[in-house]
Amino acid sequence: MDEAAKYLSKLPFWPKLSAAERETASRAAYLRSYDRGQPIYDGGSACLGLVYVLSGGVRAYLLSEEGREVTLFRLKPDDVCVLSASCVLRQISFALHLAAEQPCGLLVLPAAAFERLERSSEAVRAFVNELMAERFSGAMQTVQTLLFERFDRRLADFLLSECEKNDTRELHMTHEEIARQLSSAREVVARTLKRFSDSGAVELRRGVVRIADMDRLRRL
Repeated sequence: MDEAAKYLSKLPFWPKLSAAERETASRAAYLRSYDRGQPIYDGGSACLGLVYVLSGGVRAYLLSEEGREVTLFRLKPDDVCVLSASCVLRQISFALHLAAEQPCGLLVLPAAAFERLERSSEAVRAFVNELMAERFSGAMQTVQTLLFERFDRRLADFLLSECEKNDTRELHMTHEEIARQLSSAREVVARTLKRFSDSGAVELRRGVVRIADMDRLRRL
C-alpha cells in the first residue's frame, strides 16, 4: 500500500466511501513535510485541497494588506482543514493562509480529487458542512476575544498555555513572533511583557520569556 494511502482510512468519512471513491482518493493523496515557520498555503496560490495533519502543528490565519496577521485557529495531529480547498468550496470568499507552527507532516488530498468526492459522497458533504460550522464558530470566538478581552489577559493566557503545553517555564519566541500569534503589534507585546517583568511574573532575555511566578501570572 502507498504510504499516503494508508493514512486515508483515518479520515472520518472514509468508512462510508464506495470502492471507486476510495480508489480516487488513494491514487491522488500525497504526503508533505514542512519546517517550522514554512508557508503551506497562501490563499492566493493554486488550490491545495483537503489537509490532514499527521504530526506537528499548523496555524491558520488571515493577512491584511498592511501585513498584520490574525490567527483564526490552530491544527494539531488528526485535525483536518478543508478551507485550503477554496476552489472547491465556493462559499469561501477570503484568503486563508496556513503555516507550519512546528515541524509538521501532512496528508494532502488534492483539490480535484476532493471535489470529485464532495460531489459524489453525501458523507463527505456532511463532514465538510460540520467542519465548516466548527471553524466558523472558532473564528467568531477569536473575533470576540480580539474585540473584548484585555490584551494583558490574552498575553498571560498565551504564555501559560504555551509553557504548559511544552512542559517548560521558558518560551523561546521573539516579541515579533508573539505579536503575530496574538494579532497585535510588537510594541504592545514589549510594553506588556515589561509590566509583567516589573511585577515579578516573568523574566525576560533576548528571544526568551521565562515564567518566574505561575500564580502571579494567572492572577493577571
